[in-house]
Amino acid sequence: MNYFELFDLPFAPVIDKTFVARKFFELQKKYHPDFYSHASSDEQENVLLQSANINDAFKIFQQPDKTLAYYLREKGILEEDEKFNLPPDFLMEMMELNEDLSDEDEVTTKAKINEYCTRLEESVSHIYSHASVRELSVEELQELKTYYYKKKYLNRILDRLND
Repeated sequence: MNYFELFDLPFAPVIDKTFVARKFFELQKKYHPDFYSHASSDEQENVLLQSANINDAFKIFQQPDKTLAYYLREKGILEEDEKFNLPPDFLMEMMELNEDLSDEDEVTTKAKINEYCTRLEESVSHIYSHASVRELSVEELQELKTYYYKKKYLNRILDRLND
């Protein structure tokens, strides 16, 4: 089941959250299991499956990183539990950042990481700006994949700080 099709969304790495919320409630009204209590067991099973798919899709579409990961998996660019090699220059920057982190307070550290995340997002904004209008090239998809893994790396640092 393709969640973009389920929600009548364009197949793109960025989606309209307002539309997703409206569509979620529309689909829940249509496929909520409580409305099928007198249906056949097969029909109830199908509705339960559809309702689960709707909930899963909604959870994915609520978070931009999860939406991007789902999009890239559907495109065959991202694999589950993939061992991705981040660029050496990024890893060097992260090594320097980690060294700086040990010398700074948590607020400053989080601000630096969030600033880096913002710059990272800006580096792919040109791709996002036309992703729903046309098919992305292999190079653009690879750039989004690299962005995804860099952002994931930075989020792990933020998660460690929150522990």
